[in-house]
Amino acid sequence: MNISVVYDFLRKLASNNNREWFNEHRDEYEKARLAFEKLVATVIERISLFDETIRSVQVKDCTYRIYRDTRFSPDKTPYKIHMGAYINAKGKKSDHCGYYVHVEPGNSLLAGGTYRPSPKLLKALRQAVYDNIDEYRSIVEDTEFKRYFPQIGYNFVRTAPKGFPKDFEYIDYLKCKEYSCEYAIPDSFFTSPDALDRTGDIFRQLKRFSDFINYTIDEFDDLDSYTNKT
Repeated sequence: MNISVVYDFLRKLASNNNREWFNEHRDEYEKARLAFEKLVATVIERISLFDETIRSVQVKDCTYRIYRDTRFSPDKTPYKIHMGAYINAKGKKSDHCGYYVHVEPGNSLLAGGTYRPSPKLLKALRQAVYDNIDEYRSIVEDTEFKRYFPQIGYNFVRTAPKGFPKDFEYIDYLKCKEYSCEYAIPDSFFTSPDALDRTGDIFRQLKRFSDFINYTIDEFDDLDSYTNKT
């Protein structure tokens, strides 16, 4: 698993993010892309050992295009300077929690959760945490889980979300705007002999969190589907 070619190419691309350079080095890109896809395939196999829903997931359904959508962005550089794959049984565009692999020089990570949920879904997730706080705490406060994922969410509201008591003892668990988490890894992570074992250990902890969140998402989807039909 020669992941070094991925990092080498992405470092060069970060310094030469233009179409002319990219077209001249397309062979290097293809080698890097294939190396990343091989990595994703092995990660899928490892996750499948403890999450059977992932067994039928194909690499092509997890990875993203290298081309950036610059239509509404002030940054007009045409290419992403990372490679990512979202391994999700429901598809990479689903709200469901999955397993995200992000390779970027100096900013690689393993992550998961549900990112940017709709306001209605976010309220449902907060309600699930509120109603099942002991179960939720048993997951996110577990020593092994916190070893990799010490924080849930990246953006937070300042006060208690509407509809929840301000004096709730664990109100901080309801303030996040997304129920996701990440574990930063060094560029050398995937070159170590035990990389896949470590990846499996990290994502195994993430699965416990994902199962909790996905149960609520499934209930929300079923209710939303029923409401739209009536």
